[in-house]
Amino acid sequence: MKTIELAIDTLDRAQERFLETLEIMTVQEANAMPNDLIKSVTWLIWHSSRMLDYQISPLAGLPELYESKGYKERFNLDLPDNTEDWHYTPEEAKKVVVEDKQVLVDYLVESVERAKTYLASVKEADLEDIIDRSWTPAVTRGVRLVSSIDDTIMHSGQAVYSRRLVLGK
Repeated sequence: MKTIELAIDTLDRAQERFLETLEIMTVQEANAMPNDLIKSVTWLIWHSSRMLDYQISPLAGLPELYESKGYKERFNLDLPDNTEDWHYTPEEAKKVVVEDKQVLVDYLVESVERAKTYLASVKEADLEDIIDRSWTPAVTRGVRLVSSIDDTIMHSGQAVYSRRLVLGK
């Protein structure tokens, strides 16, 4: 298995964890934060989808799904657009709620699919391209992809943990 195939398989597994977790929860349970430090399953899926979309869409030369496919309106969150969601306070994270789990499923599936399609187009040599010089050291395409996939994996495991805290199983 090559590097890109490993990355695609890893994203598939994270998506499976998210979807299995969400499937056994009610919308109210998914929206619940177990405590002020542990985010809800809804926030974890929304954030992971948003982060993949935000990071991968520019690399693919595509508009973000959040804006172009109407997810911003579908989620209709009472949050500022200029705040990086990984810096959300617990109070802001509590505002990430949905009335229908399908919007989470749709955004997750589209974001993961976009990431996988992009990954399939990347050549191994492209992973060394510098894509962001605003960091020290400058960020390569490979580093951006690894950090995006790693974040998705981490949050899919957190979603399972959050579900267990909320449901007791």
